[in-house]
Amino acid sequence: MKKNLKKIDAGKVKIFKIANRRGYAALCHNNLTEGATAFQAYQRMGKAVRRAGLELPVLGTDEVKRCVVAAIA
Repeated sequence: MKKNLKKIDAGKVKIFKIANRRGYAALCHNNLTEGATAFQAYQRMGKAVRRAGLELPVLGTDEVKRCVVAAIA
């Protein structure tokens, strides 16, 4: 049986460079994921929010770069 997933906007995902480490982290709906690149962190976030019944749109590498923020407030 297929689960009905609620679509959310990619703008809800905040991707930032991890201080004192290599790689990036993504933050969305109380989920935190890490990846070597911003794109990998976004893909892992897609899996994490899917477990909560949400769905992120599929983005390319250039589009994911728009989600990168300088600092989390």
